[in-house]
Amino acid sequence: MQLTSQSFTEGSMIPGEFAFAVVHPANHIALSGNRNPHLAWTDAPAGTQSFALICHDPDVPSSGEDVNQEGKEVPASLPRVDFFHWVLLDIPAGTREIAAGEHSKGVTPGGKAGPAAANGTRHGINDYTGWFAADEQMKGNYFGYDGPCPPWNDTLVHHYTFTVYALDVAHLAVDGPLTGANVRAALAGHVLAEASITGIYTLNPNLR
Repeated sequence: MQLTSQSFTEGSMIPGEFAFAVVHPANHIALSGNRNPHLAWTDAPAGTQSFALICHDPDVPSSGEDVNQEGKEVPASLPRVDFFHWVLLDIPAGTREIAAGEHSKGVTPGGKAGPAAANGTRHGINDYTGWFAADEQMKGNYFGYDGPCPPWNDTLVHHYTFTVYALDVAHLAVDGPLTGANVRAALAGHVLAEASITGIYTLNPNLR
């Protein structure tokens, strides 16, 4: 399989319209267009019954102690963990493309509804659910796509990997909530092929 995008190319900076936030000269960040990027794939194997899509950032700080703190930096040497930005399941076997903005346009405080999504698909819960859990204005279950918003004081540029999986089942059974980790576990034994594309993003003006 091959996965491409009209929104960004492999290894390039993801445009701000597809991010949760962009750089703001006075306030560090401002909310952005938060549109899901365009994705298209080819060469799915015979026997494919559905597709699944996961977008994750493997560069999220393992400690939030210095995140977005004035006068501090998040060192690049800090251990990093995965942060899931998008989980989409039960994509019909005949689908080969997702249009830009098809599943997300703008930031929705409290999160977009789910899991039911367009064309019989299911949206998983992304990790902004945990990130905003203590924020009274933003907390909620964040289904579907919410784009990049790395710490503005992070000295590491973040990578965002979009992976499409061709599956041998039309409906993926997942134990527990539709989190990125649970969906990854459910994929085991059902993946016929996969393809990825990775873009980068930073809100640190010194790195852009």
